[in-house]
Amino acid sequence: MDNRRPFLYDAHVALGAKMVPFGGWEMPLAYQGGTVAEHLACRRDAVVFDVSHLGTVRCEGPGMFDALQDTLTNDLRKVAPGKAQYTHLLNDEGFVVDDIIVWWYSETEFDVMPNASNTSGVTAALPGVDVTDQRCVLAVQGPQARTKVAALGADFAEVPRFGVRRFDFRGVEVRVAGTGYTGEDGLEIAAPNEVAEEVLAELVAAGVTPAGLGARDTLRLESALPLYGHELSLTSTTLEARLGWVLGWDKETFRGRDAVLAERERGVARLLTGVVADGRQPLRDGGEVLVDGASVGVLTSGNFSPVLERGIGLGLLSGDLTPGTPAVVSLRGREIPVTVTALPFVRKASSRG
Repeated sequence: MDNRRPFLYDAHVALGAKMVPFGGWEMPLAYQGGTVAEHLACRRDAVVFDVSHLGTVRCEGPGMFDALQDTLTNDLRKVAPGKAQYTHLLNDEGFVVDDIIVWWYSETEFDVMPNASNTSGVTAALPGVDVTDQRCVLAVQGPQARTKVAALGADFAEVPRFGVRRFDFRGVEVRVAGTGYTGEDGLEIAAPNEVAEEVLAELVAAGVTPAGLGARDTLRLESALPLYGHELSLTSTTLEARLGWVLGWDKETFRGRDAVLAERERGVARLLTGVVADGRQPLRDGGEVLVDGASVGVLTSGNFSPVLERGIGLGLLSGDLTPGTPAVVSLRGREIPVTVTALPFVRKASSRG
């Protein structure tokens, strides 16, 4: 089956993007400046990512609060309308079907934002409508994101972290959340297709650097944010990823609750752990991690950190390894010396996407 093209495909090509397959879509990998330059622009200034490959499931009507509350792991009672919340959808065995952001607008209106290839799993679990094809989502991220997004209107810059707002833009309603997936402050703008190209053009004109999925991945990795299909999957759990705070233990129910309760009581066998290479050699997922010659697991993600100028990697590793523990990553016939490190690798204003 052919990959889907985002609505802004031609705009990205005109900006010099290299388009690649990702999650069933053709998305920008990088623009002419390259991934490292885009990564550093996000850490120092502001960039814009097209993340329209992420899904939007619109859940409207009476009973929607209860449907989300009874199905997803986090407790919506911790927040309120006008807020976004990070949460998980589990299966009955307690494994992760997806990690999700919920944008909560009013008592009966929510946008549930799953990962690229998981929208059907969410629509199967929740009584919502897939509106992914009707809008584009542009993520503006970086320490200057709010200053530069004000070019679209002063109200955009005032959306608080994990806040959700709706604005009129050129006569069309756009939805904005103070969320992201880079570890930096920023906003995600869900713009109907009819104004999406105008939103992107105005952001670029305001000095926001277009950035692709390559930089988005290295940014989230430096910030130790899990990626579905890597740190989170149908063979891993929320507790293994050190994300127990998204489990609403005070709720009577959520899907998979009994399984993760049993896991909590017996203790987890693996934990999300970070390692840093002694040199610039990029680490890669699938690399086997050895401590004192014994395997403790494999890396789930790895790359080169433009900020640390070292290879970095995440893995679900056995034992609660202490930061500073020396280890080796066996990768493609090479043994790369690494050190277990505290997470995140680069500490910023962390957020999910």
